[in-house]
Amino acid sequence: MEPAAVITNNQHNNNGKNDFDIISSFEEVSKNVGSVQTLILSQILELNYGVEYLQKWLGDLNIQEMDACALETLFTSLVPLASHVDLEPFIQRIADGETGPILTQQPITTLSLSSGTTEGRQKYVPFTRHSAQTTLQIYRLAAAYRSRVYPIREGGRILEFIYGSKQNKTEGGLIAGTATTHYFSSEEFKIKQEMTKSFTCSPEEVISEFITSTFAYSIVQAFSTFEELWKDICNDIKEGTLSRRIKLLNMRKAVLNIISPNPCLASKIEAACHELQSLNWFGLIPKLWPNAKYVYSIMTGSMQPYLKKLRQYANGVPLVSADYGSTESWIGVNLDPTLPPENVTFAVIPTFSYFEFIPLYSPKQHCSSAIDDFMEDDPIPLSQVKVGQEYEIVLTTFTGLYRYKLGDVVEVAGFHNGTPKLNFICRRKLILTVNIDKNTEKDLQLVVERGSQILSKAQAELVDFTSHADLANQPGHYVIYWEIKGETGDKVLEECCREMDASFVDHGYVVSRRTNSIGPLELCIVERGTFKKILDYFIANGSALSQFKTPRCTNNQVILRILNLCTIRRFHSTAYYTMRLTKQNN
Repeated sequence: MEPAAVITNNQHNNNGKNDFDIISSFEEVSKNVGSVQTLILSQILELNYGVEYLQKWLGDLNIQEMDACALETLFTSLVPLASHVDLEPFIQRIADGETGPILTQQPITTLSLSSGTTEGRQKYVPFTRHSAQTTLQIYRLAAAYRSRVYPIREGGRILEFIYGSKQNKTEGGLIAGTATTHYFSSEEFKIKQEMTKSFTCSPEEVISEFITSTFAYSIVQAFSTFEELWKDICNDIKEGTLSRRIKLLNMRKAVLNIISPNPCLASKIEAACHELQSLNWFGLIPKLWPNAKYVYSIMTGSMQPYLKKLRQYANGVPLVSADYGSTESWIGVNLDPTLPPENVTFAVIPTFSYFEFIPLYSPKQHCSSAIDDFMEDDPIPLSQVKVGQEYEIVLTTFTGLYRYKLGDVVEVAGFHNGTPKLNFICRRKLILTVNIDKNTEKDLQLVVERGSQILSKAQAELVDFTSHADLANQPGHYVIYWEIKGETGDKVLEECCREMDASFVDHGYVVSRRTNSIGPLELCIVERGTFKKILDYFIANGSALSQFKTPRCTNNQVILRILNLCTIRRFHSTAYYTMRLTKQNN
């Protein structure tokens, strides 16, 4: 779970004592991460002593009387590493209504749903009061560090794009929904606003009945929608009305109760929008929110492709990357909000979970398995990681996950006191592979960035993208789908296609292209609104916009059908064809 996207106004903070206390507490635990982590694991195991999953591996050992260091050694030697598929049968039994101590001693009454956009399906993850409490803690800690650079005044309002999705019930009667929805409906969400002295400007009914996102993607989407609907919005402000597009009765009532006709404000916004429209909406944020001090959201990983557009809207207003977490657990806090999102690191909070790290090394050169993408060593504790090394994170949580492989690849960029500062690299799972080629999400993003630079020079911009490894036709090849804004000729797009094909540096891909065992890269241009259709598909099938991330590679047949039906132009790379011709001529 991650924090919501926020635009915070230029204000002053009078909450200095609370900031000092929470920063001091973090500074203290970050100095002694080895002993703190040993204690955290001991607390987790004592809290969940005797649960079915642990008994499977630890038997009837009296762990409550064991020395904490000995218990740590015993746990990591007897309890195996696990993926979600290993824990899924236990979680499903909880979802079906079993109330015994399966994963935790405390009854689990709420389950979080992952987005489903990474692996193609949503997963249940246990959510407890501890989950909401750690969210409150990281919000307070991150806000304290931000207030050092961007102070805000007590009682100020923030423009916060947060929406809770529907909370459903499992067959066993448990509440199921996204982690963000659980948090927004929790007491901790109200406490957070009081503690940080920043209050959302939307009424509660809007938050609890709408769907939005915590990611940079949704900020861009929100402002893109604003570009289309600003005249209607101005009319609503002028007349004190609410568009009939808003159909939820509770939401309409809540909004109509707090608005009244304001022709003067409507005229100012209308004049600003006419000017912004002529500038392709460059500088929208400071123009409409002149006191805005920073934009705050998840901006790392798969969100990086949206930074260019977000910077156009911000026009110098700093982009502050929110903290690092997942549906399973919070992991690290951004201690330096002045860093650009591309350079941000996250200091691990050693009290939230017990962390282990699997050292990862370069892919095996002659392995064709899409799963066996790294060579790895045995997991090591948090206190033993090294700068410059890449790792996969392993979690043991208070909520019933034991030695759980998260699937995130991170690099240790340095240390804050004794706790490592992590650089998020990518999801571990390979997303593009035909035979011996191995390309990750990060590889794809770098390639698309190279191609989109050519697009930008032609005064067009990339709206969104995804990819697919086409194995149905031989030789297999990569297909990259682009949705673009602006008019672009075929020659430009042909150059974009060739540039992307030539920019993949994976040895297996380069060799395979040279020998034509992988075919030319295919660039498909889809019509405007195609990725909105994909979003609608995910939401219709139970995903929440608050957690939606465009899948960067897909084998989903429904999504591929949408993409192919909406494709209006196709191009095939000539990069290696030119190279082969040159060799033949020589």
